[in-house]
Amino acid sequence: MNQEMEETYNKRFEEIKHTDENGLEFWYARELMKVLQYSKWENFKKVLKKAMDACENSGISIKDCFPDVRKSIISGKGKEELIEDYKLTRYAAYLIAQNGDSRKKVIALAQTYFAVQTRKQEISEKEYCMLTEDEKRFYQRNLTRKGNYSLNQAAKNAGVKNFDRFHNAGYKGLYNGETADDIAKRKGLRYRENILDNMGSDELIANLFRISQTEQKLRKDKINSEIEANKTHYTIGKNIREVIAKNGGIMPEDLPTPEKSLKQLEKENKKSLKKF
Repeated sequence: MNQEMEETYNKRFEEIKHTDENGLEFWYARELMKVLQYSKWENFKKVLKKAMDACENSGISIKDCFPDVRKSIISGKGKEELIEDYKLTRYAAYLIAQNGDSRKKVIALAQTYFAVQTRKQEISEKEYCMLTEDEKRFYQRNLTRKGNYSLNQAAKNAGVKNFDRFHNAGYKGLYNGETADDIAKRKGLRYRENILDNMGSDELIANLFRISQTEQKLRKDKINSEIEANKTHYTIGKNIREVIAKNGGIMPEDLPTPEKSLKQLEKENKKSLKKF
């Protein structure tokens, strides 16, 4: 099993990954079925049943890991039909890989991918609450840096050439019309100082959600126009803002700006923050 094949399938698992309104990752069973090279739902349901049994035996709620999300489709005869599907957590997807056809190379790759991802999540959930606010900022900033790299690749594939305008579209949606320069001025930053380095962990999380959702939308909808890419980024930002408002949260522009930027903290305490 060569590295190229592993990278190819890891990318495919990432491409069918979704994120809900709370920022939690999930996969649809029918989409995962295709990547795992199952052609018939009836055969894949047998694997699902084994995975559900394993989940129940481990003392974890099946409803939490395998929520039923039946979908309405128009059949070949023009009639509306409900088809069975499941919204899989990372752990549920891992159990499916563990109970799949071991003769398939893709199953072995899926086992590795979801095992690693599950372990990463376990570590971050346990350790994250123990971090200080500044450490949380470093952690979230690292994620936004990686996320922006992937977003830029997706935007480039969509035909984006003016990346300042593209990123400002997202900021305008999330910050009620503010551009990156507007945010920097409001925060009282120096010229060319990175606004993400001057955000608290909550504000970084809101931006990470904007970044990941936009990348996913660009790839999923196969957007190939700079105008549409910018419009998509703005809409995603605005949608996230509406969710924050609906939940009674604090708008990102009203969140406090930390006293020190991450660059300053890094200079002051390189050794202790090296792990981030």
